[in-house]
Amino acid sequence: MSSDDEFDYGKDEQLRSREVTEGPDKAPHRAMFRAMGFDDEDFGSPMIGVPNPAADITPCNVHLDDVADAALEGIDDSGGMPIEFGTITISDAISMGTEGMKASLISRELIADSVELVSFGERMDGLVTIGGCDKNMPGMMMASIRTDLPSVFLYGGSIMPGEHEGREITVQNLFEGVGAVADGEMESEELDEMERNACPGAGSCGGMFTANTMASISEALGFAPLGSASPPAEAESRYDVAREAGELAVEVVEEQRKPSDFLSKESFENAIALQVAVGGSTNAVLHLLAMAAEAGVDLSIEEFDEISRRTPKIANLQPGGSRVMHDLHEVGGVPVVLNALYEADLLHGDALTVTGDTIGEELEALDPPAIEDLDADFLYTVDEPKDEQGAIRILTGNLAPGGSVLKVTGDDDLHHEGPVRVFENEENAMAYVQEGRVESGDVIVIRNEGPQGGPGMREMLGVTSAVAGQGHAEDVALITDGRFSGATRGFSIGHVAPEAFAGGPIGLIEDGDVITIDIEDRTLAVDLSEEELEARREEWEQPDPNYESGVLAKFGHAFGSAANGAVTNPGVKED
Repeated sequence: MSSDDEFDYGKDEQLRSREVTEGPDKAPHRAMFRAMGFDDEDFGSPMIGVPNPAADITPCNVHLDDVADAALEGIDDSGGMPIEFGTITISDAISMGTEGMKASLISRELIADSVELVSFGERMDGLVTIGGCDKNMPGMMMASIRTDLPSVFLYGGSIMPGEHEGREITVQNLFEGVGAVADGEMESEELDEMERNACPGAGSCGGMFTANTMASISEALGFAPLGSASPPAEAESRYDVAREAGELAVEVVEEQRKPSDFLSKESFENAIALQVAVGGSTNAVLHLLAMAAEAGVDLSIEEFDEISRRTPKIANLQPGGSRVMHDLHEVGGVPVVLNALYEADLLHGDALTVTGDTIGEELEALDPPAIEDLDADFLYTVDEPKDEQGAIRILTGNLAPGGSVLKVTGDDDLHHEGPVRVFENEENAMAYVQEGRVESGDVIVIRNEGPQGGPGMREMLGVTSAVAGQGHAEDVALITDGRFSGATRGFSIGHVAPEAFAGGPIGLIEDGDVITIDIEDRTLAVDLSEEELEARREEWEQPDPNYESGVLAKFGHAFGSAANGAVTNPGVKED
């Protein structure tokens, strides 16, 4: 399928790449391609871009050159012309707890921008987008949505769990171990031993943290074939998935099967149903809102709560449980959970996917095992779930009129009330926790960490893990206009909107104000009258930006509200 006669363009549409490969006037262009080893057969083939965020700065991405090579092979063998190009990544885990974490959410936008630009500038016909670390996945899928090129998403795979004293551990255990050492509950020698064993190789963090959540969602959303999310990073099956993604990419270009053809309100609702059923990361709320905005799909933050109310939690993985993505892979992967939801009529079976079939048809063809037939103590049936409702809660009230996000990870008390201790940034809050000053019943508020105020909406796994490591995961509340990591557990409420920097109520509270959290009623409120809040608002002055120039300043101005996905694309941004 390497010549014009052999390749079916579909719908008689001209391939965009012909603008740079066809005709006598394109001899200079073809000469450039020939310098890179391409030949006449390639010029008769669809040009498929493979954006690759491979980097030596995170185990999530360190192996992606090998994954990309397998995808390139699949494209080439199927008659496509594969064009690999690079883009950036930020290691969330390594930047966590530092000023550098402000770059993480910005990287989502830069990845989307760079893939969009290269695809547009080089006149590509289709994409196989590859993701490893947390923001790679939404960034890549946002790029596919913006370009509306026939696209397949390919995950790099998760890391295998480490082992310590006969139990599986991940980087989550390390972060919590830091708090345990500070509290005297763990010896530093044990933490050192855990450090040397927690991350045994390449791949994204192993629990149902942000990377694995977004990879799983790529299946539910229809961007990736069923079963493609769970094979480990260093397993041969991961490279089989990559080759198949390359082959599928040629097919979707031939059929002109674009994201706009299969993305719908129903597919986004399927993605949310999966997220809440597996206890996925709160970051998926932000990313799905952003992706829906790019796709022109009307999706609100309140709908996450509506779907969570009707969808039970049926998988108990880290951070709430003890099992990891590899354990789910061993019993059939994400399709096992999707099928349980489908059989219970909790999934839109008629939602289309990148394969051209509906997700219902894909599940029926795959026929994954029923949960009740598996020996898997971390999976539960819809009839006898781990929790009657999904893991995500959207709380509103006079402290968060635009909404806030909580993930229920354990036996969280449904009600919490107490005086607040306010911190203007993450560092000051972390110092307070590390000094051992946290007490049961505390309400810790960290503000001016939102998308505009941070800027960049830092994740605060260091703080939440230190609190959990000191034994206060369930009796100390943390509230922020920033984000929490996918590995966060406990009473952690993030994405408070409007954010402090934009004049939200979280910027008006003071030490000693009493905050009430009612998870069952979905409320987050401060015990102040509207008159008192208004009086404080009149006295409030917006803080000076943390950055006056450079990329952080640019994106501080560009970000929209977390309630709408913190998007920067002016065509879809809502304040």
